[in-house]
Amino acid sequence: MILTLVGLSQGMLNDAVKRARGVNADIWVKPPGTSAISFSSAGMNEKLVPFFRSQPHITEAAGMIIHPVGGVSTITGLDLDSFNAVSGGFTYLQGGPFQGPDDVIIDDWYARQANKRLGDKINILNRDWRVCGIVEAGKLARVVVPMRTLQDLTGNPGKLSQILLKLDNSANTPAVIAALKEQLPDYQIWSIEEFASMFSVNNVPGLKAFINVIIGLSIVVGFLVVSLTMYAAVLERTREIGILKALGASPGDVMTILVRETLLLAAAGWVIGLLLTFAAIWAINTFVRASLQAENVPAWWPVAAGIAVIAALLGAVYPGLRAARQDAIEALAYE
Repeated sequence: MILTLVGLSQGMLNDAVKRARGVNADIWVKPPGTSAISFSSAGMNEKLVPFFRSQPHITEAAGMIIHPVGGVSTITGLDLDSFNAVSGGFTYLQGGPFQGPDDVIIDDWYARQANKRLGDKINILNRDWRVCGIVEAGKLARVVVPMRTLQDLTGNPGKLSQILLKLDNSANTPAVIAALKEQLPDYQIWSIEEFASMFSVNNVPGLKAFINVIIGLSIVVGFLVVSLTMYAAVLERTREIGILKALGASPGDVMTILVRETLLLAAAGWVIGLLLTFAAIWAINTFVRASLQAENVPAWWPVAAGIAVIAALLGAVYPGLRAARQDAIEALAYE
């Protein structure tokens, strides 16, 4: 559970960074009171786009509206001309740009997951869209529609969720950001490096707490499972324990035997858990890659091993003490 969850969160964040960098914008602008990784509402007036274009060193600006469509999936509305000027445009594998207000462009990951081809229909936000183009994944969004259509559909005419800025020279980024913040002090304005650096577990609301809860549950589950397993083992080997004590084994010797078995159980569980993690990550990246992405995080392997050992040792305390305190005569008479 721990390794899969961490791999999933890390994979999602790294994919978001890759898609953000793939746009080739120099500066990201979001509405006041929003964060880099939030599904920001359409809180900016699209009249800001020509304002940005009029500023020194800014060669192009592209506004877009982003709307959630379930879970962590979103749909993005944009003006292809301005987006192409900022990013260099999508790489089309099939089809091409929008031909009408109900056209949709999807990336190849989404196409494979949803089993969609050029010309197929997709129902999103209770509206049927026609797939006019399939593009290479890694640039901005997985599902893109005309900006005007999405603005009208979501009741946000003339509103944007974010604006991307392209400069004449990336070296001018700090100066441009400083100048923009003087004119728009309430707006969130970041360079692409600042924007990408915010994609971390600590910056996702509730994610770190959720991981800690999963770790706590893993310790509790491991404690209960090992405790029941070792308690049953002690009951089944009561006579053997009596024989060992009759032969001179001390309580410490008996406790050591059970601790060794517990550590072996924890190590085997860790190895099996690691193999299951590889299987889970493969399944996620194979069948639902457009919605979820996961990757292996080797730095967490020793953490998971430590948690497994701690939970196992805690679970072995009571059965071990019970075995160590057994009277040899009573143990030999146990049926």
